[in-house]
Amino acid sequence: MNTTDLCFLSIDEASKLISARELSPVELVTAHLNRISKSDGSLNSFITLLETEALAAARAADAEIRRGEYRGPMHGVPFGLKDLYYTKGVRTTVGSNIMRDFVPDYNAVVVEKLKDAGAIIMGKLQMHEFAFGATSENPHFGAAHNPWDTDRITGGSSGGSGSAVAAGQCMAALGSDTGGSVRIPASLCGIVGLKPTFGRISRTGVFPLSWTLDTVGPMTRTVRDAALVMNAIAGHDPGDPMSSDRPSEDFTAGLTGDVLGIRVGIPKEFFFDGVVPEVHAAVTAAAGVLEAAGARVQEVSVPLAEQNRAIGRSIMGPESADVHLDNLREHAGELDAKVRARFEEGGEAKAVDYIKALRDRRAYVEEMKEATRDVDVLLTATTPVAATRIGETEVVVEGKAWSPLLLFPEKTRPFNINGVPAISVPCGFTSEDLPIGLQISGRAFDEATVLNVAHTYEQATDWHKSRPPIAV
Repeated sequence: MNTTDLCFLSIDEASKLISARELSPVELVTAHLNRISKSDGSLNSFITLLETEALAAARAADAEIRRGEYRGPMHGVPFGLKDLYYTKGVRTTVGSNIMRDFVPDYNAVVVEKLKDAGAIIMGKLQMHEFAFGATSENPHFGAAHNPWDTDRITGGSSGGSGSAVAAGQCMAALGSDTGGSVRIPASLCGIVGLKPTFGRISRTGVFPLSWTLDTVGPMTRTVRDAALVMNAIAGHDPGDPMSSDRPSEDFTAGLTGDVLGIRVGIPKEFFFDGVVPEVHAAVTAAAGVLEAAGARVQEVSVPLAEQNRAIGRSIMGPESADVHLDNLREHAGELDAKVRARFEEGGEAKAVDYIKALRDRRAYVEEMKEATRDVDVLLTATTPVAATRIGETEVVVEGKAWSPLLLFPEKTRPFNINGVPAISVPCGFTSEDLPIGLQISGRAFDEATVLNVAHTYEQATDWHKSRPPIAV
């Protein structure tokens, strides 16, 4: 098997070869380091590359496996981390010049879980500064570049995670999702990105943006791989006050490929407003694939969905400003101007407006439950358009001019507001050969259904098998 093919194995495929001792972690990590060496000059996926550490960990994993101490599907798998996950002894910049030299003295809980499962950490990945943006155009470390067209954005804020997985620089990565920051780059880079139910995964040691919206999420090339990563990192953490004590589960167990009788809702309101025709057509075709597989596709009314804009802005702004009070007082000049402006706007919000937004959110959650009680999942576009060009400040859709920072979270944010699981999977390409993402959302803590519907669609199509030009 050549180096390129090794870098585009799924975790599921690689883990079977590793456990059978037909592939060594050293061989796999070396192949990925070679790909990083060849491609990262064009992509800028990594802020910090851990070449020496990754090779040492691979050799240790190889020795363990030869001794019969195989730990499971993550053992020996090359993994990337968005650079807001604390890593003991390794700098964590959070994409900011302010924290360029910050070195934590402990690992985030999810990083510790990955290491315990045998994953090999390849490095820390590019992101929008302090995770407050949807493009990953970073003035301090440079923009992350899309492997399908390096003149275009990756989406954000987990942009380096999206490009690294899509380009075969690592087999999986962790992103974080506050308004769509896992699903947006997954959509624009043509991979899988899962935002689990709020509280499913610990956030201890993950630099925050919004205390009541932040969610950890895996980014992979297949749905099964996302489920395998969930098996390694999900679970209650008493150190995270927002962590659910709901027992974890085997997220691969429900990947049956059977959606007979599953009720798939297509929203009549909001979710297809401002979506360009190519993207709308791809989502409509995806609904047809699921219907052919036995799902029951029906329209559903969600008239309240548009409320998410005001609620999200009124919660995320003040919470992010609270996190960055010291930075605004002492380092305001070091922040990207757009990021600083959003923090300052949040800091000027009135307490009564924040409290009202929290009340409105509770009503929104209950009303959205009622609106979708007759369906098991919702099917929408992940993003209204495909990847825009780096530096582009305005996108016109249906005659309306949008900033990319506001446009890309439009269809993802609703599922952060109500905290339910949502996944983006590839569902086609535009006429410019740019990936299109299909978003599937479900009920709280019902990742099993969301993953199975996504897996069924994925297995019925070949979109996830496509490799970007930079990988050829």
